Amino acid sequence: MLSIHSDEHFMREALKEAQKAFDEQEVPVGAVVVSNNRIIARAYNQTEKLNDVTAHAEMLAITAAANHLGGKYLTDCTLYVTLEPCVMCAGALSWSQIGKVVYAAKDIKRGYSVIKELKLHPKTQIEQGLFANESEKLLLDFFRKLRN
Repeated sequence: MLSIHSDEHFMREALKEAQKAFDEQEVPVGAVVVSNNRIIARAYNQTEKLNDVTAHAEMLAITAAANHLGGKYLTDCTLYVTLEPCVMCAGALSWSQIGKVVYAAKDIKRGYSVIKELKLHPKTQIEQGLFANESEKLLLDFFRKLRN
């Protein structure tokens, strides 16, 4: 039985957000921020809808979580995101001092790890690969649909 407080549960919730992006013709990336085993923020890419290149799922989730908590630091929070954060999002995550980041698929072209010196906050834990296949399939389906 899957616990509602498991990484798997929260990543499935992030995948639901990515599906919303897909359905709205946005690059399908979704994110949730969790604090004390509760989702306090949900977001998905909205760069087209908002005409804003910074409207990535992570950026919107960070802002929503900070607003929920009433402060800018997310030290006791975990971000679940369906794609490795880009450099911009990694910078914001570092500034937020987020406690943990769990991402599904690697982004070999634009993920923050392509810049070897770039690190998140020193105390941030990072896990990768949870539901990577599901996330990659959604992305591949999106770009295949876009080309056709």
